[in-house]
Amino acid sequence: MLLTYLWVFLIGGFVCSLGQLLIIKTKITSARILVTFVMFGVILEAFGLFDGIAEFARAGINVPIVGFGASLTKGAIAGAEAKGIIGAFAGGLEAVAAGLTAAILFAFIFGLIFKARTKKN
Repeated sequence: MLLTYLWVFLIGGFVCSLGQLLIIKTKITSARILVTFVMFGVILEAFGLFDGIAEFARAGINVPIVGFGASLTKGAIAGAEAKGIIGAFAGGLEAVAAGLTAAILFAFIFGLIFKARTKKN
C-alpha cells in the first residue's frame, strides 16, 4: 500500500512538475499549458491508453487536469454511442458535471473569503 502512495505521488508530481517547467522555461501561457494537458488526457483516452495508465498511477494521473480531459472524452464517447452526435456533447458534460460544479462552488466561496489583488513585481 505504501508503494501505491509513492507511485501516485511520483506520477502526480511529475505531471505538475512538467507544467511548472513549461511555465518557467517557455513563453507558453498557463492557459495554453492547461489546454495542452486536457488535450493530452483526451488523446490518451481516445486511443484507449488512459485506463492502463490510470490503473497503475491512480490519483496521480486522475486528479490533475489530464484526468478531466479523459473523463470528458469517456463521457462523450459513451454519449455518442447512446444518442449520436448530440449525445457526444451531452455525455461529455454529464461525465464532468460534478467536478465542474465543485470547482465553481469552491471558487465562489474562496472569492467571497479572500480579496483578489494583482501580483507585485
